[in-house]
Amino acid sequence: MRVLGVDPGTIRCGWGVVDVDGPRLVHVASGVVEAGRGELASRLLQVHRGLAEVLRAHAPGAFSLERNFVARNVQSAFRLGEARGVAMAAAAAAGLPVSEYTPMMVKKAVVGYGRAEKGQVQAAVQRILSLPDLPEPDAADALAAALCHGLSGAFAAKVTQALPAGAAVPARGRSWRSLGR
Repeated sequence: MRVLGVDPGTIRCGWGVVDVDGPRLVHVASGVVEAGRGELASRLLQVHRGLAEVLRAHAPGAFSLERNFVARNVQSAFRLGEARGVAMAAAAAAGLPVSEYTPMMVKKAVVGYGRAEKGQVQAAVQRILSLPDLPEPDAADALAAALCHGLSGAFAAKVTQALPAGAAVPARGRSWRSLGR
């Protein structure tokens, strides 16, 4: 399965594509859509166009995104929400299912610690994907979102095999707690 992870932003939007084949995780491509500064609508259009091009070029089968969190700066939270909406619209236009994960879930999946710092995420992504260089922060966060989705899918498959037939398994991007367990 090929997964596109996105780290949304209205100035810089990170993206990363990872192939997931069981336990094998392979870096396909990653980068940043540079929307720059200026009018918000133009920047959002640039993000949408950039992600649409990534979707066309790499044909992922899944789309992974960090879920919103409460920010100290209300304006920053609004901008993040707008960028997330544009990213989700690009995925929907490509017919892709969107899976969302909290920042803590993403960090725990790749670093093993939900409150990891950006540098720790970069180093973990570099190690997991055997990258020759440390990925830049926005691309590393996007790759981490893709890895989280791939790793959660492998985990869910193992859980499904271990459970009796007909037992409930949470949807991707949801925690076991959301099922009331």
